[in-house]
Amino acid sequence: MSGAAPTADDLAPGVEVELDIGPVAHGGHCVARYDGRVVFVRLALPGERALVRITQARPGSFCRGEAIEIRIADPRRVDPPCSHFGPGGCGGCDFQHAPGGLQRELKAAVVAEQLRRLAGLDVPVEVEPLPGGEFGWRSRVRWALDAEGRIGPRAVRSHRVVPISGRQPCLIATPEITAAADVLDVPPWVHRAAPRPPRASRTSRTGGPDRRTGRSDRGPGGAALPEVMLAQAADDAVTPSWPGRGAPLSPVVTERAAGQDFAVAADGFWQPHLAAADVLADAVGEALTGLDLARRVDGARPVGWDLYGGVGLFAAVLADALGPDAAVVCVESDERAAALAVDNLAMHPGARVRVGDVRDVLPDLEPDVTAVVLDPPRSGAGPAVCADLAARGPAVIVYVACDPAALARDTAALLAGGYRLTGLRAFDTFPQTHHVECVARFTPAAG
Repeated sequence: MSGAAPTADDLAPGVEVELDIGPVAHGGHCVARYDGRVVFVRLALPGERALVRITQARPGSFCRGEAIEIRIADPRRVDPPCSHFGPGGCGGCDFQHAPGGLQRELKAAVVAEQLRRLAGLDVPVEVEPLPGGEFGWRSRVRWALDAEGRIGPRAVRSHRVVPISGRQPCLIATPEITAAADVLDVPPWVHRAAPRPPRASRTSRTGGPDRRTGRSDRGPGGAALPEVMLAQAADDAVTPSWPGRGAPLSPVVTERAAGQDFAVAADGFWQPHLAAADVLADAVGEALTGLDLARRVDGARPVGWDLYGGVGLFAAVLADALGPDAAVVCVESDERAAALAVDNLAMHPGARVRVGDVRDVLPDLEPDVTAVVLDPPRSGAGPAVCADLAARGPAVIVYVACDPAALARDTAALLAGGYRLTGLRAFDTFPQTHHVECVARFTPAAG
């Protein structure tokens, strides 16, 4: 380009441009524009001016980039403490360059913007911190093993493994997780990826972190990278599991929340933050209060549904809220999690577990329901499920959301079904990342 400033059409990986950074957006980046073309920028803050290196460019569409030099900084900006964080570095964190309070402001802005844009609601949002501080909170990780035998998370939008060790730990993981990774033995049946090819230039992509959905995990030449799940349970012991074809069944560990023990598969879903299960259980319990749910005008016993119920955490909260005579149904598609839920809910005589997809099971459930708790995957429950729930007319629907956009879309569906949003709490369950957990309460608009 002979030294001339690039045009918007010239933007391509490796091109560097100076940008004024705009508002934060869902996904851990901020929005900027170059000659009218949208650029999603990592490692920057709203209001800054930065030199940005383009990392991805879609013809005729948006670009992605990383701030490699801050020309005008937000005065609240801090130096990231982790050696793995930075341009081209680990993709596990998004906001280490912002202090905790500012991170929560950014997340609150994203939740509010999604609700405003997708559900037409203008509601104040405050993201609440969790106990334990902003580092060393993550008790479950899913890391990859590369051809050199190194274990760690992947670099941002890449398959490259960022090696974790005692000298260069993952700062958001608990010290016990890093210590376990340092001495981890790889089982002989784990198929290692082929060594790196010698060519210097390769391109590869992965999706961002997702607590519940899988992703394509390919190494050089297309070989799948083996992964290991490290789970630190309530007794602080760390259990490794190696998912994959031919893998043995992962061990069962014991977690503690809502005043009871829960059996959980070591590679199954449980909140990664050490305090999150208790905090979210308390928030769900609070959302179920004040409606006199234990009494029914018609004399029938109250009925509760815990949808996408996992191992039964919120079903236990629901059973306590509805009282000893309640009938509580926990619906979970994962057969092993459902089997563990049966044991975890044994102390609640009115609880039972249904195995299957929520969309398939709902038509088989009795039509009258008093209260619903749902904790769907990142994609959300969807309009059909929300319409079905609204048509049943429960006194309260408590929605636990791990994705603000999905929450906003499903909120719109529930509003269309005759419900209103009567409570919203947001929690910083994933400090240093863009992820945020919300607990929303919906009640009939006519009531």
